Amino acid sequence: MSSLPRLFVTVGLVPDSAFSLDEEQARYLTRVMRLNIGDAARVFNGRDGEWRAEITDIAGRRVEMTPVEKLREQAGQGALPLTLLFAPVKKSETDFIVEKATELGAAIIQPVITERTQTRTVRLDRFQKIALEAAEQTERLDLPEVVDALSLDAALAALPDGTALIFCDEAGDETDAPWGGQAGRAGPMAGVLEGVKGRAAAILIGPEGGFSPAERTFLRGRPETYPVSLGPRILRAETAAVSAMTLWQAICGDWG
Repeated sequence: MSSLPRLFVTVGLVPDSAFSLDEEQARYLTRVMRLNIGDAARVFNGRDGEWRAEITDIAGRRVEMTPVEKLREQAGQGALPLTLLFAPVKKSETDFIVEKATELGAAIIQPVITERTQTRTVRLDRFQKIALEAAEQTERLDLPEVVDALSLDAALAALPDGTALIFCDEAGDETDAPWGGQAGRAGPMAGVLEGVKGRAAAILIGPEGGFSPAERTFLRGRPETYPVSLGPRILRAETAAVSAMTLWQAICGDWG
């Protein structure tokens, strides 16, 4: 892995075509990393691959860089798109979910408001910054699309046709038993995923307290929905998100 600093930029990356960094990036390279004219960093924009770019001008707060060598082509990033749908939880836990979803290759990160969602206001700008920093640190060549919160119905309606919805269903069917008892529990996620290989997928993680009975009935009856279990223990929402995405990448994604 290169020791050069790595930055996401929005401009097109063309050989010998100079561009200016934003003020925060300029400050990072010159004041934190102590780089000067002639020093280099790696840059990517989600379209043109990754480039080695050199600092060619510093004027006050303005830093200009010029791409000089393409290091990686854009093609070859995870072939199957994965969407993460999750009910926001507490601030630090939600930040963790966004960061780890980026690290684990989510193409779209979608907060979802369910009946039992406790945190209904999300800071989209904060999530996008967390995702950008995670992409820079983990060698992704693109950024996930982090979108504003939607109701459960709206989020499901927005999924492209043919998307397999992996519904992490921790409950059983026994109404008088804690978490629905054991009857009617979903099958192990690893086994279910074997049947959806080669398809775009969305993973749905519920809120603290799980989905309401009405939501669970709706999801269980929805076409292209695959209820799955993450084991005999009730996981925290952030643990469930990481566990489910890890299984998907190992079985259906780019880890294979």
